[in-house]
Amino acid sequence: MDTLQAVFIDRDGTIGGTGHFIHPKDFTPYPFSKEALNLLKERNIKAFACTNQHRISKGEARTEDFYDEFMAFGFDDAFICPHGSTEGCNCRKPRPGLLREAAKKHGVDLSKTAFVGDVGSTDMLAAHAVGAIKILCLTGWGESSLTQYRHTWDNITPDYVADNLLDAVNWLLQQEEHPN
Repeated sequence: MDTLQAVFIDRDGTIGGTGHFIHPKDFTPYPFSKEALNLLKERNIKAFACTNQHRISKGEARTEDFYDEFMAFGFDDAFICPHGSTEGCNCRKPRPGLLREAAKKHGVDLSKTAFVGDVGSTDMLAAHAVGAIKILCLTGWGESSLTQYRHTWDNITPDYVADNLLDAVNWLLQQEEHPN
C-alpha cells in the first residue's frame, strides 16, 4: 500500500463506551483513544469517525450531538448514519455509503485507507467493500465478533486483530514505516 491517507474509526466499543448506545453527553473515550488520534495527526493521516447511530432516527439524540462530540475528540470529520436497520439507506454499515461520502468530500482514495472497528458484520464488511485495511479491535464487541458472531462475516479476514484503538494505530504506522 502506498501512503495511508485516512483511518475510519467506529465509535461505540472502539473509541470508548461498551458497544451499546451512550448519548454523547455521557460518552467517555477510552484513556488511550486521544493518544491514538494524536499519532495519526502527527503523521498527517486524516481520522474520520464512522458510526451507525439509529437512536437519532428515534429522536433520542441529534446528529449534531455526535458530530460535535467527534470534533471535540479531535477527528478531522465524522460520518454518521442516523437510520434504523430496516430503512434501506446506503449509509448504514455494512453498506459503504459513509466511506464513499468521506472519499468524495475529502478526495481520499479508499484503497489507501483503513477501518478500525469492533464489529465484524458491520465495520469489517464496510471496509472490505471498498478495499480498505480491516482492523478488528477486541474492545467492545470485538471478542464476540471473532467467536459467537464470526459466522456473520466468515468470508472476510481482518488484516489485523488489535487489542484496542492505540494498538491498531501503532500497527498501521508500523506498516507505513516498513511496507512489505
